[in-house]
Amino acid sequence: MKDSIINKSETIKKFIEIIDNMYRLGWDEKNGGNISVLMDEEEVKRVFGKAKTKRTIPLPLIANENIRGLVFVITGTTKYFRNVKNDPKTNIGVMRISQDGTKAEVIWGFENNGTFTSEIYAHLLCHSTRLKIDPNHHVVMHTHPLYILALTHVHELDEKSLTVDLWRTMTESVIVYPDGVGLIPWQVCGTQKIGEETAEKMKKTRCVIWPLHGIYGCENNLDDAFGLIETIEKSAQIFLLTHNHLEIINDITDQGIKDVAKRFNVTPVKGYLK
Repeated sequence: MKDSIINKSETIKKFIEIIDNMYRLGWDEKNGGNISVLMDEEEVKRVFGKAKTKRTIPLPLIANENIRGLVFVITGTTKYFRNVKNDPKTNIGVMRISQDGTKAEVIWGFENNGTFTSEIYAHLLCHSTRLKIDPNHHVVMHTHPLYILALTHVHELDEKSLTVDLWRTMTESVIVYPDGVGLIPWQVCGTQKIGEETAEKMKKTRCVIWPLHGIYGCENNLDDAFGLIETIEKSAQIFLLTHNHLEIINDITDQGIKDVAKRFNVTPVKGYLK
C-alpha cells in the first residue's frame, strides 16, 4: 500500500486485512457489514500529528460524553468490503467525534464525499456502553455470517437456550464466549432503536445476534472480535449440520419486508407481498 498514512498505522492496516478476510469468508455480501475501531491517542498523534479536520459530517444522534473527542476508523455507508483493500481511502475513513457530540470530524479517508456507515447509532452507542464496562474496549464489528443467520430461522429466539445449544457444539465454545449470546427481536436496521437495544444488551455480553440479519461483536482488538464471531459461526454451523431435521419457525414477515423497503427508500415488486 502506497498511502503513507496506512503504512504508519498498524490499526488501519489490520482493519483492511480483517475486512478482506470477512469478505473472503462470505460474511459480507454486497455492502453488508460494518466495523469501527477506536484508535489509541498515541497512535493518532504518531500517524496524523495534529489530526486536522478535513470536513465535518453531522451525526444523527448526540454522542455520549465518554466518546467525545475520540478517534475511530470506520467503514463507509454503501461501500463494499471487497473494494476496501484496493481503495481504502474511498471505502473507509478516520473520524473524530466532536467535543459537543454532534459531528464527525473527518481526518482521513471518506473520499468523494463519503460518509460513515448507516449503522452509526449501534456503533457509537455500543462503543460508549462497552467503554464504561471495559476501558480496554476498542472494536465494534457487525457482519452477516451464513450459519448464524440460518440458525435464527430454525431456533427459538431465547438467549438462554440458544447460548447453551451453541456451547454444546464444541468444547471450547464456552471459553470464547462465557458471557453467552444476546438477542434482540427482529426489526428494521439502521435505526436509533436497534442501536439502543443492541447497546443495552452489550452491558452483559460482547455479542448480540440480530435475528435473520447478522451479529454484533465487541472486543479489545480486531483479532479477538473476529475470533469471537468466527467461533460463534462455527458453533452455529455444527449445530445445523447435526440438527438438519429442524423446521423453519422464524421468518421475516411481508410487513417486515415492507418496513425495511420504506426505511431504505426502495419499492418491492408490486403484487408480491400481502
